[in-house]
Amino acid sequence: MIKLTLKSLRANSVRLILSSLAIVLGVAFIAGTFVFTDGLKQASYDKVGKLDRKTSVGVELSEEAFRNSGRNPDGTRSELPGFDQATLDKVSKLPGAAVAEGVLRGSGGLTGADGKPVRGYATLSSVPTSKDLQSYAVTAGRLAEKPGELNLDTRTVEKQGFKLGQSVTVAGEKGAGQKMTLVGVVDVSGTALDFGGPFIGVTPAEALRMSGVTKYTGIIVAAKPGVTDEALAKEVKQSVGTLGDVKTRQQLLDAGLAQVVQNVEQFNYVLLTFGAISAFVAAFVIANTFTIVLAQRARQTALLRLVGATRGQAFRSVVLESAVVGFVASAAGILAGLGIAAGMQTVLRRLDFPMEGGLVLTWKTIVLSLVIGTGITVFSALVPAWRGTRVPPVAALSDSAVETSRKVGLFRLILGGLVLAAGVACLVGAGTFGSFLFVGAGGVLTFAGIVMFGPVLVPLLVRVLGWPLRKLFGATATLAISNAVRNPRRIAATSVALVIGIGLVSAFQVGGESVKAGIGAQIDQKIGADFMFQSNAADIPQEVIDKLRKLPELGTVSEPRQAEDEASKLRIRSTQPLFALNAGEKTIDGDPKALAPGKAVATEPTGLKVGDKVTVKGRSFQVVGVVQQKDEKKKRATLKQISVMDGDFTAMYPDYRPYALEASIASGVAGDKAMDAAYKVLEDYPTLELMDRAAFKKQLTSTVDTMLAFVTAMLGLAVVISLIGVANTLTLSVVERTRENGILRAVGLTRGRLRGMLAVEAIMMALVGALLGVALGTAVSAGAMNMINSLGGDFAVTVPWGKLAIILAIASGAALAASVFPARRAVGRPVVESLATE
Repeated sequence: MIKLTLKSLRANSVRLILSSLAIVLGVAFIAGTFVFTDGLKQASYDKVGKLDRKTSVGVELSEEAFRNSGRNPDGTRSELPGFDQATLDKVSKLPGAAVAEGVLRGSGGLTGADGKPVRGYATLSSVPTSKDLQSYAVTAGRLAEKPGELNLDTRTVEKQGFKLGQSVTVAGEKGAGQKMTLVGVVDVSGTALDFGGPFIGVTPAEALRMSGVTKYTGIIVAAKPGVTDEALAKEVKQSVGTLGDVKTRQQLLDAGLAQVVQNVEQFNYVLLTFGAISAFVAAFVIANTFTIVLAQRARQTALLRLVGATRGQAFRSVVLESAVVGFVASAAGILAGLGIAAGMQTVLRRLDFPMEGGLVLTWKTIVLSLVIGTGITVFSALVPAWRGTRVPPVAALSDSAVETSRKVGLFRLILGGLVLAAGVACLVGAGTFGSFLFVGAGGVLTFAGIVMFGPVLVPLLVRVLGWPLRKLFGATATLAISNAVRNPRRIAATSVALVIGIGLVSAFQVGGESVKAGIGAQIDQKIGADFMFQSNAADIPQEVIDKLRKLPELGTVSEPRQAEDEASKLRIRSTQPLFALNAGEKTIDGDPKALAPGKAVATEPTGLKVGDKVTVKGRSFQVVGVVQQKDEKKKRATLKQISVMDGDFTAMYPDYRPYALEASIASGVAGDKAMDAAYKVLEDYPTLELMDRAAFKKQLTSTVDTMLAFVTAMLGLAVVISLIGVANTLTLSVVERTRENGILRAVGLTRGRLRGMLAVEAIMMALVGALLGVALGTAVSAGAMNMINSLGGDFAVTVPWGKLAIILAIASGAALAASVFPARRAVGRPVVESLATE
């Protein structure tokens, strides 16, 4: 039986190549994920080790020190913890210390080549000036050594086109920007200093000045010759006490590697989730393929039984065949995985993800990929093998070995109806119960219901969708649709594989568009300003606010802030009369625009009325207006808030500085002119960013767009695998219908019409699966939006009809392309030879 199985494999190699493509791609994704993430780990290991290679001992602020920092009970900020110059001098004079320097890392800003702030979180960091501690990877120039000198990261320099010796405007958390000279370029990618945005390196003293602080957040120390890191660490610990956590170079390395491994592992799990989806779709395709192949070989199996082979031997022969196919396909998948990994790097870099590292193929990846791929293939073939080997020996002498279409049992339909109903109920109930578990369960159960109803639902949809094609193309389309539905289980299994991938893509597309539309609506409702100013570092300097208020091109400039008053149990909001009534609110008493110094606007449900007095921090305010959220009853709002003038708020909370500003355009001034005037004020403040409402929406929704692009790219492979299933089914069906196609050719069906018949059949299989996937994805997204709304969100289901139409068009086009090879095989065989086929 083993020899016979191997001969069968060789005889049917072309068929098996098509069948194994699904496993090749599924394993390629899994193997590519491991190759990709192992490369990330290796690159990160190298970077982490280089960053601290000259540091003998490092000191970081302890958790206890952070717990004791923050705000005082009266709302003012307490002094931030850190290491002052006296502590640094004390550490420098330790017997085992050769040199010690302070470390300060915070946020900053950088003006790009276009004169506008460079987007992304900019890290301002001190760089060591002592040669004994300098361990940065300098790719050009040198590290900063004196005031006025600057280092930037390679990514920022390449994007902005900066040159060594160029003057660049940078800023820390305090003060205006300043011109500094670029003296060196450093590579910090993949290290703890890489946050995706610009890296700004200056001397420790410059870092203190630009950040407006007097203390360092860390200390690095180099040991004298002959002094061990452990001995030096003990000396340093006695000097810093409970203020700092002291670590040796090895401990710093271990901590850095632990963080790298954790980050990479988390990303690995995300990618493997998409790999599991692709493998699941591949299992569907493999199971369907083996079902068709074994049905076509039913008479051959019966003949083996007739000459003495037992059912167990026949079953084991099929399992062995699936194992060989799975092993060979998995091996090919590992090689393809190298290409997938390279593609992942390209895609993520295009999406502005900082990706480093090459391709690392380990024995662990090879073994896991072979086991997973072979296991999936064998598991998927078990049920078809069990059914296919039940053919009795006597069937070899009759036509009973030919596969017939089995009816769907009543029990399956009843169970499918119950499962489908339960899935829909979970999706509907997700909003009532406010649990994501209901969304997940609803999606899984609804899909399971579609699988169970597939043999009835899919043929029905094919007939309905095929009606216009029959009217258009006549007998050709009629034959195609009849062929498609002649075996309901087969077409259902083929179409359902598409439901998985397209359903997930559709769910993310509908969900993403709904979130984006909701964010846009919230901005329109909550923000009445024309311009928004945001700080990428600390609070906005008062001199900037004063300059903006003096611009004739701007109307009202507001400093939105808020604070909680423990005595009155109210939230205090800072605003201006123009912005006292948000678009998402309605006036129920008085006039919010009558807001003035000593006046307040109350937001229900405070219970305050116009004319009432309210006292906050010893200051009395008279209520001149009462507003209410338009959807308060739906949200069961409990917000108790009053709005006061910016000046009143500052008098009560002088330490609460704004991180953002809102501004209106002056009457009769063009938007572009007002924006240009505002940009001139911000030229010396690279940590500040100016956006109009459209840009603000884009900034908030850009993350959603990036996620959608990433998810769609990752799920694309699952869709490709399911389309391979369409090609497999059509190819095997052509083999099965060789004599039938020969008869059609003999009675006058042209080559072109035969091609058209197979094309329509493929498109119908793909289109029905795609439509069911879009419907399932939309339903899941609707359930998710209802769940989010029940928790306080405000998102309406927004269906991106254009994108969903593109998905359907791509699926249909791909199916049309998948029909080319089977059609070529069908028309390429001589009619006489086809008629002679058994």
